[in-house]
Amino acid sequence: MTTYDHLDCFKPELVVIPCGSRKLDRPARAADLYIGSYHRACRKAADALRPDRLLILSARYGLLDLDDVVEPYDTPHGATDAVTAQLILDQATLRGIVLLDPVVALGGARHVGLVHSVWPHARAPLAGTRGMGEQMAHLAALRKSAVN
Repeated sequence: MTTYDHLDCFKPELVVIPCGSRKLDRPARAADLYIGSYHRACRKAADALRPDRLLILSARYGLLDLDDVVEPYDTPHGATDAVTAQLILDQATLRGIVLLDPVVALGGARHVGLVHSVWPHARAPLAGTRGMGEQMAHLAALRKSAVN
């Protein structure tokens, strides 16, 4: 039995994944803009969960659908010009997605904290992991567990 068996029993309505610091140098669809290995690992794990909806939480733009076209930027989560929990809540309210359940948040502590500000019940399978390497290993295990 793996750590992720508790995710096998449901299909999430929503998975929220983090943006990434590595980006294309031109405007692109959110699905294509982020090119870093961490973002891609989160995306693969999210895709394996087969959610009804997948959103990217951008530090600059907030909640992005995969087809949203945006400009590249250099704003990390937690920066003074980064999105706030209130903006994320406002965006989720406008999209009519505040009451979705189950929700999964893949990402680090800042990302999950923002997701929890809107969906306090969101599952965070990477919680408690330390460092990028451990998170990447957990993402790979989550992906494998979800497709089996």
